[in-house]
Amino acid sequence: MATLLTAFACVLLLAVLLSSLAHRTILSTAALFLVAGFVLGDGVLGVVSVQATDPLVGTLAELALFAVLFSDGMRVGWQDLRAAWRLPGRALGWGLPLTLVITAVGAHYLAGLGWIESLLVGAILAPTDPVFAAALVGNEKVPPRLRQLLNVESGINDGLALPFVIVFLAIAQGADNLHLGELGLELGVGVLIGVAVPWLAIKLEQTRWFAASTQYEPLNALAIGLLVLALGKATHGNLFLAAFSAGITVATFGPRQRESFEHFGELIAELFKLAALLLFGALITPALLGSVGWTGWLFALGALVLARPVAIWLSFLGSGLSVREQAAVAWFGPKGFASVVYGLLVLGSGIAANVQVFQLVAVTIVLSILLHSSTDIVVARGFDDEREVPAWFGRLRRRGGES
Repeated sequence: MATLLTAFACVLLLAVLLSSLAHRTILSTAALFLVAGFVLGDGVLGVVSVQATDPLVGTLAELALFAVLFSDGMRVGWQDLRAAWRLPGRALGWGLPLTLVITAVGAHYLAGLGWIESLLVGAILAPTDPVFAAALVGNEKVPPRLRQLLNVESGINDGLALPFVIVFLAIAQGADNLHLGELGLELGVGVLIGVAVPWLAIKLEQTRWFAASTQYEPLNALAIGLLVLALGKATHGNLFLAAFSAGITVATFGPRQRESFEHFGELIAELFKLAALLLFGALITPALLGSVGWTGWLFALGALVLARPVAIWLSFLGSGLSVREQAAVAWFGPKGFASVVYGLLVLGSGIAANVQVFQLVAVTIVLSILLHSSTDIVVARGFDDEREVPAWFGRLRRRGGES
């Protein structure tokens, strides 16, 4: 543990020292931690020695995803969500299942997996993550509807994909009873906890008996998040839906709490994300990257450049989005922490194809992190004002908008 903590501290310090450069170039902090984990892991230097089945790996990935969804949920309120549901509804109602199916077809015909295992891979890789498209989501010059679309979609699709993962995994294990009622209860309990806990906490603070001091105000939302996490664990509710619902509830009923926690919460989520990426990178060995063969890498590339773009193109026909906006949505379907968590879940399940499924998921996530986190700034700059970009780029943009 001391070695791991030292390695994380050193890479974190390096990331901080390079952060200004990273914001101006395609250098990615996420990619830095992934590559550092790979170099420090058993496959290269052997400094950080972890196994995919180590409790620390699964726990850290789960906490990272929870923190990310909680902070993401705070960016929107229920009223904002309702008012702008039309576009995220297309991405979730059509784009998610279409991405799942297209990815499954690729896993079956390219990687040679059975149909159930292929659908399992599709469900694992269907969720998206805005973390590796931060420059696009955080750029105020990008149309608000596009940023909101990516945020809402990535925040909700993690929890929506989970039932598919569990069902396909249960079928692959040969289970006679899929326990669909239990799955529905798990989702419902997660949402209930995510709404009830923040609402009660905020209403309590608004009474005349309680008031948070300025010093402790940022800890209010942190305490709410920890309580949601604890109750979700205790009741077996869906942690990810609970996290996103809690964030939205805080944004809706406690704008002051959201404002005081925003910067602090993003730093906490960032620490969890980077630590999880370092561990995940340590699990990626040269042997794993080579074992999938050229068909595995072809599948990974197809999952990124074919499955998501085709699904989004079909889902947004007649939506009113410009060509540039549709292209940005289609490309930025990065695979992140939800896919990591679900991949680790399958690896520990003991099904016959668990290693092959994890390998395909791992190389796809690696490729996604490297490609998406290195291109978000480039795509985001396409939405800059004309006066801030070269003349030749402005002419290309105008031609693209006319097509």
